[in-house]
Amino acid sequence: MAAADADCDYVIVGSGAGGGTLAARLAEGGCRVVLIEAGGDPRADVNPRMPADYDVPAFHPFASENPAMSWEFFVRHYADAARQARDPKADARGVFYPRAAGLGGCTAHNAMILVCPNDADWNGIASLTGDRSWRAANMRRYFRRIEDCHHRPEWRWLGRLFGLNPTGHGWNGWLSTEHARPTGVFHDRVLMQLVLSSAFSVVEEGPRLLEGLWRLFRSQADPNDGRMLRQGREGVCYTPLTTHDHQRTGARERVLAVAGRHPDRLRVELHALATQILFDADNRAVGVAYRQGAHLYRADPNPSAAQGEPREIRARHGVILAGGAFNTPQLLMLSGIGPRAELERHGIPVRADLPGVGRNLQDRYEIGVVNRMTEPWQVLRGARFDTTDPLYREWADDRSGMYVANGTALAVVRRSDPGRALPDLFCMGLLAKFSGYYPGYSREIAAHSDYFTWAVLKAHTSNRAGAITLRSADPRDPPQVDFHYFEEGSDQAGDDLRAVVSAIRFVRTMTDELRRDGVIAAEELPGEHCRTDEQLADYVRDNAWGHHASCSCPIGPRAAGGVVDSRFNVYGTTNLRIVDASVFPRIPGYFIASAVYMIAEKAADVILRDHARAA
Repeated sequence: MAAADADCDYVIVGSGAGGGTLAARLAEGGCRVVLIEAGGDPRADVNPRMPADYDVPAFHPFASENPAMSWEFFVRHYADAARQARDPKADARGVFYPRAAGLGGCTAHNAMILVCPNDADWNGIASLTGDRSWRAANMRRYFRRIEDCHHRPEWRWLGRLFGLNPTGHGWNGWLSTEHARPTGVFHDRVLMQLVLSSAFSVVEEGPRLLEGLWRLFRSQADPNDGRMLRQGREGVCYTPLTTHDHQRTGARERVLAVAGRHPDRLRVELHALATQILFDADNRAVGVAYRQGAHLYRADPNPSAAQGEPREIRARHGVILAGGAFNTPQLLMLSGIGPRAELERHGIPVRADLPGVGRNLQDRYEIGVVNRMTEPWQVLRGARFDTTDPLYREWADDRSGMYVANGTALAVVRRSDPGRALPDLFCMGLLAKFSGYYPGYSREIAAHSDYFTWAVLKAHTSNRAGAITLRSADPRDPPQVDFHYFEEGSDQAGDDLRAVVSAIRFVRTMTDELRRDGVIAAEELPGEHCRTDEQLADYVRDNAWGHHASCSCPIGPRAAGGVVDSRFNVYGTTNLRIVDASVFPRIPGYFIASAVYMIAEKAADVILRDHARAA
């Protein structure tokens, strides 16, 4: 392709934590980039709940179901129909799995939690690939490049008073993080009792009590504290939120800021559904075909009947996929890259036989322990979770009140077994009724202000048996997603299931005192009748969910099922890369967004070096 024929240096598909971050950094590095996104700008939509659903931290459940940016995937946890039917969240379509279509991708509707992955996550990739640039010592600098926490007032006075730098990482990134501390918490006796009793229950007793409290104070309970990450410490922590002045911020704001400074380098195409990667005769990616139009993808809650206008973008130096764990393997297969049998089943000519595309799909297991309180939370008095209630007015007027938070009262990092090398449980106390995702789940949260849920995330899961396959060769059809939970998957030893059961037993101990005092009226899920390991295991099998899908186009040797090399290049092609959650060989950390932001910054370094050599 002649240089004059190119629209840009790089075209990037997907504007989330991977694609948006990468597009901005490449443009700052002097490259001409076109970023295409299937959705629109969520804050610019005329939907009556916008932009509040996007902006307000406490409204993130409603953002995930807002039709202005929602993609409603329905997935299978089990291939076995009888087992699948036991999940109360399932219907004939499967289990609701919220995804976002809009500028910023899933950073536009997530819970805004930014927790850095453990060092072992990066060192594992370095060992697998032999590429030392993936070592944690190097990867930590990408977290410093991202996070901007200089404005946290508690850190400034702590440093002045004690000479401490609680996290040991820099303050010069572009992604603002804050700690939401609603002052109303101190006026709710029951909430304070819950927080204090839970905190003390996980700090060592006896002679180590003061040591534990001092450690908690030194780190400001920050899970991104370097000591906590590298030494695998357990304990109480808060969840740093990606907000600025207690308003959501993420990949969208990063893209718009850079596009505003460099309009000649970064062009954003919205309502652009990618349909195929374009190649030349040598399997060199030269562009992307897409359809222009709103709501074209059939995962949209209100899909359009229009076909969209066919268009193409040509790129001089390559194509980068950042559509996420579901859409990236789908686009690869639609373009002839994937398992031969799968492509031939849909009549798609095989360009590169890559059996690993769509395989190795992983997620966390999550479960809820749901308690009904005797009385509603005082701090949620008047809450309707819309723009008409007094709590919203507090947020809008001076960024105060309960809506500055994402609903998490406290969190605990813990090992499921003392013998584990690293903590693998992240337990969050939510002031909400939350038992997983299903259509209308956000309305259920708004309808109840008298519930407390321990939401447990099982990190470092063992199951690698999930798969993405095509429903059809029509790019408007979402793919088939099968996770193959627990015994149906690859964790035949049952380690994941035992870990989640142990987590339920643990979080129950943190509410025992409230039950004895009559503050909690009843544990509704799993319920007082679930006591034995087998009863709890059945509850987990039937009710677990996830929302951090990843690993479906993993880094690693091609012969072992790898799809990309350590420099993000897709095997069997030239000038085609993937930079999103699908490239991880094993699911990293507790929350996926931070890891994706980090690999996007790493990919920018790799691509800019290659670009300079090619110039």
